[in-house]
Amino acid sequence: MAISIGDINIQDWELVETFIRASGPGGQNVNKVASAVQLRFDAKNSPSLPPSVKARLKSIAGRRMTKDGVLIIEAKRFRDQERNREDARSRLAALIERAATPPKPRRKTRVPKSQKRKRVGDKRKRSEIKAKRARPNLSD
Repeated sequence: MAISIGDINIQDWELVETFIRASGPGGQNVNKVASAVQLRFDAKNSPSLPPSVKARLKSIAGRRMTKDGVLIIEAKRFRDQERNREDARSRLAALIERAATPPKPRRKTRVPKSQKRKRVGDKRKRSEIKAKRARPNLSD
């Protein structure tokens, strides 16, 4: 059950799933069944990811990635283990898909001359209004 995102294929041997007990409601099974999933993916050493995707994934993942480059996703939304496994894998796929799309390059824009003229004109008007508030100079 490998994860495929466009050109990127992540094999099952790259993923490590650990099952842990989830907090929250669960009835009688809450202290007996490990339904939450902790999915670990070593993104730094993965042969499936190109270097550019690894770099973007590191910035997108934030605190979910360890110093060693291991991405950790905890899924405990559902009460049963299988749905949590699917949820963790889909969240990993969504993260990698986000990292796989390169950001749009920023295009420089210039302020139009008309906007500059308007700003200077507005400043001049405001200056005249404030100048009229001043006390008249009687020494003239």
